[in-house]
Amino acid sequence: MTYRARVETLYLLGFSLDLVNMFIGTVAYPAIATELHASVPQLAWIGNAYMLGLTLVIPLGSWLAARLGERRVLCVSLALFTVGAVLAGTAASIEGLIGWRLLQGLGGGLLIPVGQAMAYRECPPADRARLTARIMAVALLVPALSPTLGGVLVEWGSWRGVLLVSVPLAMAAFALAAAWVRPRAPVAVPALDRRGLLLGSLGLSVLLVALSLLAEPGQWMLGAGLLVAATLVLALYARSARRTDHPVLQWSLLRHASLRLAMLVYLLVPGTFIGTQLVATLLLHRQDYGAAAIGGFMLPWAIASACAIATTRHWLPRIGARPLLTAGMGCQAVGIALLIGIQASQPWLPVLAFALMGLGGSLCSSSAQTLAFQRLADAELLPGSALWNLNRQLSFCLAAALLACVLAVLSSVLPAHAFPLTLMLAAAMSLLPMLLLWRLPASSLALRTSP
Repeated sequence: MTYRARVETLYLLGFSLDLVNMFIGTVAYPAIATELHASVPQLAWIGNAYMLGLTLVIPLGSWLAARLGERRVLCVSLALFTVGAVLAGTAASIEGLIGWRLLQGLGGGLLIPVGQAMAYRECPPADRARLTARIMAVALLVPALSPTLGGVLVEWGSWRGVLLVSVPLAMAAFALAAAWVRPRAPVAVPALDRRGLLLGSLGLSVLLVALSLLAEPGQWMLGAGLLVAATLVLALYARSARRTDHPVLQWSLLRHASLRLAMLVYLLVPGTFIGTQLVATLLLHRQDYGAAAIGGFMLPWAIASACAIATTRHWLPRIGARPLLTAGMGCQAVGIALLIGIQASQPWLPVLAFALMGLGGSLCSSSAQTLAFQRLADAELLPGSALWNLNRQLSFCLAAALLACVLAVLSSVLPAHAFPLTLMLAAAMSLLPMLLLWRLPASSLALRTSP
C-alpha cells in the first residue's frame, strides 16, 4: 500500500469515527433517560457536548500539528477519543456522561482537520475530486447505517454498547497512525494567540448553547440573550484577529474565492437540509405518516445522494463547479418546495422531494468539498482544514436552530401557514449561495490539474 493510500485510509477511518459518534447515539436516548434519570435537555447535551468539544479544539489543530508533529497529534487525539468513549460508555450519571462526551469531542476535533489536511496534501490536485468522492461516500453511508446499528445494540444489549462500539475502531486507528504516519519534524511557529483562542472558544461555546436553547420550547428568551452575548464576544474576537499577525484561525485564507464559496455552500445547502429534515418530520407526522415511513423517506435521499457523488466525481473535472452547484441548489430548493404540498394520500410526493434534496445536497457538498482545497498551497492545507471543519460543525446546528425557531414563532402567530412559510424560507436559503457563485470569475472556480 502506498503512503498516500495509507494516509487516506487513516483519515477516512477517523472521519467514520466522528460521524458514528454524531449519529449513532440518538436511538439510545430513551434507554439512557430511564437508567440515568435524564431530562430531555440533558439528553440533547449528549450530542451537544460532543459537538462543543469538536468546535473548541479545531482551531488548535494546525498550531499543535506544527508544534508537535502530525503523527504525535493524531495519536494524542485518538487516545483522548478512546478514553472519552470508554468513560462515557461506563458513566454512572448523566452529568458524567455529558462530561466524557465533551472529552471525546476534544479528541475528535484534533483528528479531523489534521487528517484531512494530510490526505489532501498527499493527493495530487488532479485526483482530489476522486478523494472527495470517497469522503462523501463515507459521509453518506455512515450516517445512514449508524442509527440501525445503534438500534440493534440497544435491543440486543445496552445503550452503553452504542457508546463503546467505536472503541475497537479507535484503537485500530491509533495503531495505524503510530505505524503508518511518517514523523515530520516540528517547525518553528509563532506564539499561540491566547487572547484570540480565549475569545473564540468562549464565543463559540456561548453560540452553541444559545442555538440549543433556541430550539427548546420555553427557552427562546434565554437563547436570544445568549445569542446576543455570543455575537458580541465573537465581534471582539474578530477585532482581535485583525490586529494579530498570527491569529489562531487564519481568516486571511478567505482571500481564496473558492474557499469562501465552498464554506457558504456547505453552510446553506447541507446545513439547511438538516433543519428541513426536522421540519419535514413534524409535518409528515401531522399528515399521519408513521415513524417507519418517515425514516424510509431517507432511502430515496440516500440513493439520489450516491448518484450525485458519482456524478460529481465524473463531471466536476470536465465542466467545473458552477453548473453542478447551480443544479444542486436548484434541486434542493425544488425538493423543499414540494414538501409544502404533502398529503397522506400522495406518498410519492415526499419520495420525490427527498430524492431531489439528496441529489441537490450531495451535488453541492461534493463539489464544495473539492473546491475548498483546490486553490490552497500545501502550507495552507492545515489552517484551511481547520476553517473548513469549524464551518462544517456550525452548519449542523445554525440552519436547524433558525428554522426551528421560525417554525415555533409562526406556529404561534400564523398557525395555518407556519409549515409552508418555514419551508419557503428553507428553499430560499438553499439558493442564497448563487448570489456569490455567479459573481465570481470562472478562473477562481477552475480546478487545478497540477501542484
